[in-house]
Order: sequence, then C-alpha cells, then structure tokens
Amino acid sequence: VKMAGKRFAFPGHFPLRIPQCARKGAILCTHMILEKLGQFVDPNVVVSHFHLREGERVADFGAGTGFYLPPLSAAVGGTGRVYACEIQKSLVEKLAQTAREKHLTNVEPLWCDLEAVGGTKLADGMLDAALLANTFFQLEEKEMALREIMRVVRSGGKVFIIDWTDSFGGMGPQPQYVVTAERAKEYFKNAGFSFEREFPTGDHHYGLVMRRV
Repeated sequence: VKMAGKRFAFPGHFPLRIPQCARKGAILCTHMILEKLGQFVDPNVVVSHFHLREGERVADFGAGTGFYLPPLSAAVGGTGRVYACEIQKSLVEKLAQTAREKHLTNVEPLWCDLEAVGGTKLADGMLDAALLANTFFQLEEKEMALREIMRVVRSGGKVFIIDWTDSFGGMGPQPQYVVTAERAKEYFKNAGFSFEREFPTGDHHYGLVMRRV
C-alpha cells in the first residue's frame, strides 16, 4: 500500500510500508538488527568482491543507516559518486549526518521511492552499479522496482544483490518471505538482466551479480 502505515528499515534495507514489525518478516525491530547484523556480514569484505573502480557511480538502494557507505565511498574514490537512496526521510537526514561525520564527500543521500518509475530521481543510464542489500525480499512491487533499476543502470552496468538464505535466530525475513537466490535470478532475468557470478557475503546470506543487458 503506497505511503501507508509505518515504515520499517533494516540496516542496508529499503524500508517497507508496513503497519507493524511482524509484516514481511520483520521479526526483530531495527535496533536489534543493527546490533546483530555485523555478526553475519562484513561490509568491507563484501564490497571488495564488487570490483568497483575509481570514478564509478553507484547507488545503494535502501541504504538504511549507511552500513555499506564507507567501503563504497572508498572503492569509487574522490572522482566517483555514491547515491545513498532511502524512502524514510529521517534516515536520509541520518545518512547526511553520517557522511559529514565520516568525511564521505562523494556520498549523496537521496530521498527515493524505488517502487515507482522515476522514483529514484536519477537520470537514465547514469549508474555504473547498484546495490540491493537485504532489500529485495522487502519490496512489494518487485517488477516495478526492477523497471526503475533497469532505467537508471547503464547497459553493461551491474547490480549487486545481497539477501537472506533463510530466517535465522529470529532475524531476517519470516520463512515464507525468503527470496531464494534462484528466484532472485529469475526476477532479474525476466527484467532484462543476465547472471554473471556469485560472491561470498557471510553467514545466512547469498550474493549475486547481475549485469544489465
């Protein structure tokens, strides 16, 4: 339901419009997940598998509290750009504060709605890469979101997908909302992306690289 109910965000997630924490598998509330996510995923190690280059432009769709921003910022360097995209305005403000405090001068926080065509406010084909970290399972309008990603990522550009393999210890999605790696590949292939490779992401997660055809 567009813009209805409370919004809930995991770190590195695109917030869902949900009425309560239990919907769409939000088993634990934000502060508990923030505390525990680092047990499973090291953002510096994960981003090293992206093979980003100096000067590239990358968007973190569902940047949350900025879990991946420091390594993304370092990877693209001073001539690159990182767009930290969030739908929750309070988190956009938090991302801006984090960027200032950590001197991430190439990070630009943006209020975005990935589930609407044009909702990211990014120009057609302007991105070299995009990141969806613990985000895809939460999207209610997956096909619409993929249309928007397809629009803003250039031909040959890459999308890095990190998501849960299972519901573990009361964290992540409830079992019925887990999107398997094979199912995620199917969604992206149907949208016009090709599968390139997998990469390690830590416990209870998978990592996929999809290339825009």
